[in-house]
Amino acid sequence: MVTTNLEAFLEAATPQLPWRSAPMECFQGPNDVWQLDKKDVVDYFTLEDLWEHYSESSAYGLSVPVRLEHGKFITQHFVPYLSAIQIYTSKTFAVPRSMGSDETDSWSDDSTAEKLCRSWDAASDDSCPHQDLDSVPAKQGGYLNFQYSEWDPPYERIPLADKVAELAQDYPYLTSLRSAELSPCSWLSVAWYPIYHIPYHGNLKGTCACFLTYHSISSVFQDKIVQCKDDDGAVSSRRAARSVGLWPFGLATYRMEGKLWTQPAGSSDSRLSDDLYGAASSWVKQVGAHHPDFNFFTSHTIRL
Repeated sequence: MVTTNLEAFLEAATPQLPWRSAPMECFQGPNDVWQLDKKDVVDYFTLEDLWEHYSESSAYGLSVPVRLEHGKFITQHFVPYLSAIQIYTSKTFAVPRSMGSDETDSWSDDSTAEKLCRSWDAASDDSCPHQDLDSVPAKQGGYLNFQYSEWDPPYERIPLADKVAELAQDYPYLTSLRSAELSPCSWLSVAWYPIYHIPYHGNLKGTCACFLTYHSISSVFQDKIVQCKDDDGAVSSRRAARSVGLWPFGLATYRMEGKLWTQPAGSSDSRLSDDLYGAASSWVKQVGAHHPDFNFFTSHTIRL
């Protein structure tokens, strides 16, 4: 079966992470394991592994093989940026003092703390609520312990791995939490912006396409578990013998011009794109998130 260019991008943009196991007692503490069926052994991936996955593409770009109309290939490179994230857990965490910053709000000079403050109540008036998270009532999906939405234009952003490292200085649990500790409402959105393609083909339509991918970061929705094997086909004896793919459940596009992302002709890419866009739109509304990138992509998009 021929892989279309859109399918190739989605596959390349899917994090493949070690799928680990630990006894239930290893999770007892400030964060309860979030699962419907309590078991003796808990399966999970770590957020630290997730951010490590993006380190290479943050530095060099994500390589995506793209088939041209006449069968030749180019390699399109994209840089990942942290577009939005919400982390829900069963209990609340302490809020750093920086969340109470009284500095003047502005577009170009926002500090990370100010952007975080704005994202809490952006849907109403973009104000910064000076409140402790303990006062935020728990929804059925848990407590919203962390939320970030990127407001800067793309040329002012830093790659995803660098942004997470910056945020983790004030929010260390961004790297210490495990997926089994996260509510099913927890999610991540990555903005992918093109930087170059090899070999160069001038102003080829479609090479400026940008993507927003949406991923669940909770163990609850992870079912694409793969048994790792060595080159000879034997089950791997490495520490991480299984992996999980965080396949995008939602997608939004921008500058999707020409037919580059609908090759080969007659492919189902248009329906796939529409279905994933509908899932992303429904999810953002369901969790009550204000997602600036999604709003921009929606207002500027050209549907396939």
